[in-house]
Amino acid sequence: MRQSPSIVPSDRLDRDIYIVLEDFGARAGCAWRETDEQDTDLEAVLQGLLSGQYAYPVRIVCFNASEGWSRDATSDIADVLAQRAADSDDEVSAALQGFISANATRRFDVQLALPLRGVA
Repeated sequence: MRQSPSIVPSDRLDRDIYIVLEDFGARAGCAWRETDEQDTDLEAVLQGLLSGQYAYPVRIVCFNASEGWSRDATSDIADVLAQRAADSDDEVSAALQGFISANATRRFDVQLALPLRGVA
């Protein structure tokens, strides 16, 4: 049986691609975020998370179609985000703090700021 050639250029497949599952609330539920192709590499996803592009990330999946694998990268991403938060003075949103707390596999030497409720 003859195989059809791929319609996706091979140079676009030969890399790791990261996609983010985001929680849009009770009414809308969770959905994989639509993302431009150039924003699917590791650094772009990290920057998107740190800049608040993703309000409530739930899971991050990495795949490489040319190598034929996929994996859950949620904990790896949470570890990298926690390390970056520890290394910088940048503010981390409450939602991102929750994501890191729920998914990081290592402890870091930083106290993430917690929002104070009821303080005037």
